[in-house]
Amino acid sequence: MPKPPDTAIPSPHFASPPSVSPLSAAGDRHFDGMAEKFAESLYGGARGELRLALLDRLLPEMLALHGQPLLDVGGGLGQLASWFAGRGHAVTLVEPSGEMLSRARASLEGSEIAFLQAPLQSLPDAAPGPWALIACHAVLEWLADPRAALATLAGQLAPGGQLSLMVFNRDALRFSNVVKGNLEKALADRLAGKGQRRRLTPISPLTHAQVVEWSAELGLEVRAVAGVRIFHDYLRRPPESDADRETLLELEWCYCRFDPHWRLGRYLLYTLVRPDDSAPSAEEHGT
Repeated sequence: MPKPPDTAIPSPHFASPPSVSPLSAAGDRHFDGMAEKFAESLYGGARGELRLALLDRLLPEMLALHGQPLLDVGGGLGQLASWFAGRGHAVTLVEPSGEMLSRARASLEGSEIAFLQAPLQSLPDAAPGPWALIACHAVLEWLADPRAALATLAGQLAPGGQLSLMVFNRDALRFSNVVKGNLEKALADRLAGKGQRRRLTPISPLTHAQVVEWSAELGLEVRAVAGVRIFHDYLRRPPESDADRETLLELEWCYCRFDPHWRLGRYLLYTLVRPDDSAPSAEEHGT
């Protein structure tokens, strides 16, 4: 599949503007002015390292990877794009924030990754499918209409194509609020963020039941699911030594796909597949 051409991206400029961009016209949360916070608070800390370490183990087990082209939707600072590109995939990174995209392009300089500034809703025109492999990690929870966004992603998948979807878990957010003592907030289900300040509480956290229901409605099969950071975010204090961090990683790895533990992961990771109706059935094979 030919990659869409690179769009013109301004030269990298890393100083964050003094104020956060408001919600988009569609009501989505974009992250111009927040790249530094993402780089330091999310990916520069232990929780970001743990998330990436778990994905490094989970993705090869949950996906059938054979170097197929990848569409990385909402690719942010480019960590996921770098992971796939390093394993031989031709990657197209799509991101609505110009600031985030500039940082990704600078950090991945010299790679053959294609960069495209566009919102998810414009994918049918900006990066038309069908795609055999799409990744959309930690994006739907920042959109006003995550169900419609999943429908857009489903429409871009080729028959037999795989969607690696990771969403912020609403049930885990409730549990976290209870642990912190926010009992009335949890009871009233006032969990979603407003998207107007620098806080990073998603505006549309999702439940496993929603993902399963929407996937079925859109003709997608849930082939695999895992919880990402199922213990870390509930610790009274984070691990302090390298040995403790390694032990926590192994603990997360042991239970991230086992019920009931995966259900309280801060993120839920799915492999969704569009069935290939053209594939010969067992009866057609004569078995």
